[in-house]
Amino acid sequence: MAHAKNHDYHILKPSIWPFIGAVAAFFMLFGAVHGMHGTSDSFFANYWLFLIGLAAVLYTMFGWWSETIVENNEGDHTPVVRIGLRYGVIMFIMSEVMFFVAWFWAFFKNALYPMGPQSPAVDGIWPPAGIETFDPWHLPLINTLVLLCSGAAVTWAHHALVHENNRQDLKTGLWVGILLGAMFTVFQVYEYSHAAFGFTDGIYPSVFFMATGFHGFHVLIGTIFLSVCLYRAYRGHFSPTNHVGFEAAAWYWHFVDVVWLFLFFAVYIWGG
Repeated sequence: MAHAKNHDYHILKPSIWPFIGAVAAFFMLFGAVHGMHGTSDSFFANYWLFLIGLAAVLYTMFGWWSETIVENNEGDHTPVVRIGLRYGVIMFIMSEVMFFVAWFWAFFKNALYPMGPQSPAVDGIWPPAGIETFDPWHLPLINTLVLLCSGAAVTWAHHALVHENNRQDLKTGLWVGILLGAMFTVFQVYEYSHAAFGFTDGIYPSVFFMATGFHGFHVLIGTIFLSVCLYRAYRGHFSPTNHVGFEAAAWYWHFVDVVWLFLFFAVYIWGG
């Protein structure tokens, strides 16, 4: 009885995952810097260390979150713990917001003040002379509608679970959201393959590809999150009162939606 749990908090056991994740992230960073200074024409020859770190990060995510799911199924995620998890997700999303703020800052700074010693090639013109921008009313508009519909499907799935406990609509909504997310990624790759400029062709292409490329990476990660939620839904996980994992994925997906709206209006329409 001396060791009986008489509180609502979850005392975590010692875990190796934070250490493995930190080492893997270091390998990714070091490998990315090494790859950017690589001399080989082969991507794998330049970025092999980065790819090892990426694989280790993915393995850490799988192992660590698998343990979190087990903890939830064993009843360790009490209402008090779930509040803490939600706060953690909110803080994570806020850090992602500031990450994208940096790219918007870089874009607007060079768009509003395109002259100076740091950007003499721009010569007071934005977009710089010779840069052929994308027509926002073709594929970018289609991608906007696709992503918004995907967000609506995830909201439908969340409503079906929380307010109706309708597991069939939960699965259907997740399927639709995942397929539309994958479609967005395919369209984004197609758009990149038809770009009239390259990553190293100046400040506009660099900021464009970094901002939209990182957003595309977040769409890919969000699609994986939703796929895990779909798998868990088929396994009978989630209930109207206990679904923090799905809630976190939905919040993340809506964050991706909002960032794309800012990119669409700021970069594609105003910036073009």
